[in-house]
Amino acid sequence: MISDDPGRWNLAAAEPYPDFRSTGACMRTSTMAERLNVALSGPTGARPVVFAHGFGCDQTMWRHVAPRFSHKYRTVLFDYVGAGGSDLSAYDPDRYSTLEGYADDVVGLLEELDLRDVVFVGHSVSAMIGGMVQIAAPDRISALVMLGPSPRYINDEGYSGGFTSDAVDGLLVALANNYAAWSTTMAPVIVGNPDRPELGEELAAVFCKMDPERALAFARATFLSDTRDLLPKITVPTLVLQARDDAIAPESVGRFVAAKVNEAKLVLMQASGHCPNLSAPLETTAEIDAFLATA
Repeated sequence: MISDDPGRWNLAAAEPYPDFRSTGACMRTSTMAERLNVALSGPTGARPVVFAHGFGCDQTMWRHVAPRFSHKYRTVLFDYVGAGGSDLSAYDPDRYSTLEGYADDVVGLLEELDLRDVVFVGHSVSAMIGGMVQIAAPDRISALVMLGPSPRYINDEGYSGGFTSDAVDGLLVALANNYAAWSTTMAPVIVGNPDRPELGEELAAVFCKMDPERALAFARATFLSDTRDLLPKITVPTLVLQARDDAIAPESVGRFVAAKVNEAKLVLMQASGHCPNLSAPLETTAEIDAFLATA
């Protein structure tokens, strides 16, 4: 079993859960699970909760949250291809030039593991990837948690996404020119909480693990996406968690998402910044747990 003690995690060296490929902790799975570096924990046969990380990150971003559910639920963590411990040889620039490629992988994983009645918990861009998966596989996803979602980052007529087109272009140029410098500069802005600089340093370290070319491709797929039309097509209970002072997905976006999804509940968190799973794991856990009691 996995300890709930966050101190056991070492981002530089440790697996977020025991590696099922080299231990007897979990049964060996086949191709897609290996490709996505899947880690399973919790009772076999229990309701699955899938935790999906955001841009530039990996499954370790859930290390303070996911273990708190593994006593009751079958928790599933993974790394998108190109991130974390995923199979980098499986990376296809064309496939992963859009969010659909990442969503297709998740659908394939759910089918391979035959997971049903799934709660999909998606942070940042994964919130909308989760919506895409639910629409594509409605027989497998029964509830969504969207943490800091944004269906479009660029402002549009009648819509405030938080960024101008020029700002996004500049962000992508800076990322392409010097990914390490971009990571060091942007991570503190993204995570917020300036009184806790260690959070920005940690996020920057996670960003820097990703290959710059793959990071740029994922950034383009993320920041140039527009999935607003998908929101009314989501057909399951959905929790929208919106933190304060989120520089990436402001409150106006969270309210927009909640208004467009038919069965959505919006929670305005006390946490601030774009990564409450890192900066406020207890509040994040409590909100998800309360939602699961009724979803």
